[in-house]
Amino acid sequence: MIDKKTIITKYGRKENDTGSPEVQVALLTERINHLTDHLRLHPKDFHSRRGLLKMVGQRKGLLNYIREGDVVKYRELIGELGLRK
Repeated sequence: MIDKKTIITKYGRKENDTGSPEVQVALLTERINHLTDHLRLHPKDFHSRRGLLKMVGQRKGLLNYIREGDVVKYRELIGELGLRK
């Protein structure tokens, strides 16, 4: 799992920017990837699966918000994070 501060400095607008949607999407993506690996080992962990689905929905909403504001920034972000959309 990548360090949280590294993600914040890479995607943030300023040094300690934790609230911008780009940072939130990057942090959620890291947590989603980590939880996906966990669920591959523990396929019957339904409580974690529900949390994963909630995070995916939250990330989708944030990505829609970014796309409505700036399509170029949206495409850059999904390209850097490796998301397919």
